[in-house]
Amino acid sequence: MAASNFGNAIDFFDKIGIFDVVIPFLFVFTIVFAILEKTRIFGVEKFPGGEEYTRKNLNAMTAFSIAFFVIASANLVRVINEVAGNMILLLIGSVFFLMLVGSFHQETKEGFFLEKGFTRNAFIGIMFTGLVVIFLHAIRTKDGKTWLDQIFEWIRDFGVNDAVPSIVLALVMIGLILYITQSPKAPEGQAGK
Repeated sequence: MAASNFGNAIDFFDKIGIFDVVIPFLFVFTIVFAILEKTRIFGVEKFPGGEEYTRKNLNAMTAFSIAFFVIASANLVRVINEVAGNMILLLIGSVFFLMLVGSFHQETKEGFFLEKGFTRNAFIGIMFTGLVVIFLHAIRTKDGKTWLDQIFEWIRDFGVNDAVPSIVLALVMIGLILYITQSPKAPEGQAGK
């Protein structure tokens, strides 16, 4: 139960379906419309003077229809709500990380950005991995387990199999034999002599 007027307003919005219908509809509509506008899948209209405009009417109707299909599925709406909430947590975590890292850098007129290189690529990899984990945790099978649970169970079952260590050992041995027996590469200037 909410303890304030604003809390009561949020409860009211929840009861009338703002979070289950309206916001997911607007979210999907906006993303699909933006993608259709950017890709120009339906082509462009040419006007006198050489100006070209996207077919906003077709893009809007397509985005509208797709958004309605999405909100018709309670499972898709649940996934969107769960993923969006977890993505915001990931975004807030990245902002906190940048604040901490930025506190050890000299202030410049341009601001602080991660330089190209290992740190930036590692940060992008962590964010991508986090996003994949969020999606795998949000999508559920018919029996109620998440895809992430299914993957962990498969890894656990696969790891206790007696054949796995044998296969890993064989692959390591083959890799070592190939590494040891490979012929040395000729220097760049002496190729073919």
